[in-house]
Amino acid sequence: MEAKAIAILGATGSIGTTTLSVVRAHPSHLRVAGLAAHSRWRELVGPAKEFNVGTIALADPVAAAEARASGAFPAGTRILEGTAGLTEIACLPEVAMVVSAVVGTAGLGPTLAALHAKKDVALASKEILVLAGKFVTETARASGSRLLPVDSEHNAIHQLLRDKPSADIARLVLTASGGAFRDTPLAELKNVTLAQALKHPNWDMGPKVTIDSATMANKGLELIEARWLFELPTDRIDVVIHPQSIIHSLITLTDGSMQAQLSPPSMAYPIQDCLLFPHRLPCPAPRLNLAQTLALTMAPPEPARYPCLGLARTAATTGGTAPAIFNAANEVAVAAFVNGQLPFTGIAELVRQTLAACAPREPGSLEDVLSADTEARTAASRLALALRR
Repeated sequence: MEAKAIAILGATGSIGTTTLSVVRAHPSHLRVAGLAAHSRWRELVGPAKEFNVGTIALADPVAAAEARASGAFPAGTRILEGTAGLTEIACLPEVAMVVSAVVGTAGLGPTLAALHAKKDVALASKEILVLAGKFVTETARASGSRLLPVDSEHNAIHQLLRDKPSADIARLVLTASGGAFRDTPLAELKNVTLAQALKHPNWDMGPKVTIDSATMANKGLELIEARWLFELPTDRIDVVIHPQSIIHSLITLTDGSMQAQLSPPSMAYPIQDCLLFPHRLPCPAPRLNLAQTLALTMAPPEPARYPCLGLARTAATTGGTAPAIFNAANEVAVAAFVNGQLPFTGIAELVRQTLAACAPREPGSLEDVLSADTEARTAASRLALALRR
């Protein structure tokens, strides 16, 4: 069969580079038609040459100008810039699937444009569904595009649900590693450092996602995402701590039995599942070795250790723009922690105060959601001043 052409938004991040490793393993099935990043253009030179990519985009216009002037890319390479450039990459005529892995909300416009253009989307950016799940899922349904989840937890559920009618599904169970501080005494959390927060026990991820794992804000975002991806209310979605990150999620069937998806903690597995769906081929990542002892444990998350999870569930239940407010406040709070302006425990407190200060409403348009996002960021930035170290 003809190789499927993909575009990667967020090509220099961990999802993007792992996506390239999957393409590299299956050259007869996959090819890269476009690459996009925020500003790290030097990291695109090698992939552009290796995969013969004729079009790249950089969200930062200054970086795009540097890339054009560098002469580092093959002659004839088009170097686009800004949101318009990312959108053009996502809508290239030859592209069949877009890997949407831009951190934060910057990928929302290009992802919606790809869906409008009838491209399938492998979605790795949590914020897109959290911010605009209503509009993203409506667009996918109207265009007939497939929205395939890259997150290992959602991808696991997607795999488990493929052969089952909705009437057979009672509950979904998202697993969580518990992050860097799952065993840290609660009294010490206010003093933990950025370096400690960035030491995830199982996964190699970017700073924002790693800190979100430590607070379990990431699991809160995933809970909100799951509501849109699988059309189940949040009171039928559970979260459990599973330190080994081998069971990526479970489902409970109406008869009470449970099914789980297992694989090593490598993002190559869910990424390949999306890129090759509905086909399966050997994955370029280690496999589970059942000849070795394998211990799998699970426990409920402690509310006092992970207040962001409870705040996210409340936002999900409230609905409307509340999830967007939660997301915006969390992004501001994580940035303040990274910059040394908030203690680790201040992340959840800032999110709590922002949710209390910003009244949610039912959005009638994407503009309403973006307005709520802006308002929440402004409020969170103001409230952060009072919580500074």
